[in-house]
Amino acid sequence: MKAALLPTNFAALGLAAVVATVQAQTLGAPFAADYTVTNLGSVPGLPSNYGGLTFLDNNTLLIGGAANTASGSLYTIDVIRDAQQHITGFSGSTTRFGTSIGEYNDGGVTFGPGGVLFTSRWPVNGLGQTLPGSVDEDKVIDLGPLGVAGSHAALGFVPAGFGGTGLVKLVSWAGGQWYSGSILADGGGTFDLVGLAQVDLDESSPGVQVVPGGPEGFVYIGGANAGFGVNSMLVSEYSANQVGAYELDNDGDPLVATRRTFLSGLTGAEGAVIDPLTGDFLFSTFGGGSRVVRVSGFIAPPPAIPEPSTYALMALGLGAIAYASRRRRA
Repeated sequence: MKAALLPTNFAALGLAAVVATVQAQTLGAPFAADYTVTNLGSVPGLPSNYGGLTFLDNNTLLIGGAANTASGSLYTIDVIRDAQQHITGFSGSTTRFGTSIGEYNDGGVTFGPGGVLFTSRWPVNGLGQTLPGSVDEDKVIDLGPLGVAGSHAALGFVPAGFGGTGLVKLVSWAGGQWYSGSILADGGGTFDLVGLAQVDLDESSPGVQVVPGGPEGFVYIGGANAGFGVNSMLVSEYSANQVGAYELDNDGDPLVATRRTFLSGLTGAEGAVIDPLTGDFLFSTFGGGSRVVRVSGFIAPPPAIPEPSTYALMALGLGAIAYASRRRRA
């Protein structure tokens, strides 16, 4: 299990320690004038340490608790929004999501085509899938035989408007190995991984380049956002205690030579998700007080966005299957 980066008696250190941690967070110079960081605190009733997170609907977070353990699980929590729709806190306490969904949960918790929930499993190097309405994971893929280095930590689908739309991306912690592939319906509502291969993230350098900093959750950022200029990615870098910003290639993979520090002074950056109403970047922490942090200043998505169950199945499935990479693979 990844070690929590603060002592287990963190709570006893008091509010002053939490405030000091928040104050230590610093936006990188290209982003400081346009973005603000807000500590949303711990999620009531959610067991430490936190795993990945996503939105079940516009006002409900789905987030991992007791991450990286056999007793890990996913939980839901309602959010509180201000007049501008930014999340300011949490309402009530968590509710367990299903009965056995989220064992060994890590930085990757995201919905895919058909409303299937995909969950990264660390350190057992697996990828879980849960059908809508199920109380347990319906399928777990053992990633070792597919060539994924131990252990897989996070995943995401390339959204519309980015090169490689519909491809699935996986990353391992702590080595930072990055993988790209497609998904193919298996006839039971879940999916197989096809064409999965490690990607060299800087072909101009010797060897196979990986994502630095002990990567976990990641999100895609449109180039129109201030300080970015081109389509990019933010990566929660657990081991480096930072969030890194990367430009993307035509396949939706991060170019490690373009890395800039988006946010530093963190402890245990873990999950990553974009708020569907405001475009805010939210991430969870494994350790570091086990909390959720919001970064505001991003462009809000279009008013009408699809819920997870209505994502473009054809784009993510059939379109991805037809994909043929022109990049050198490891």
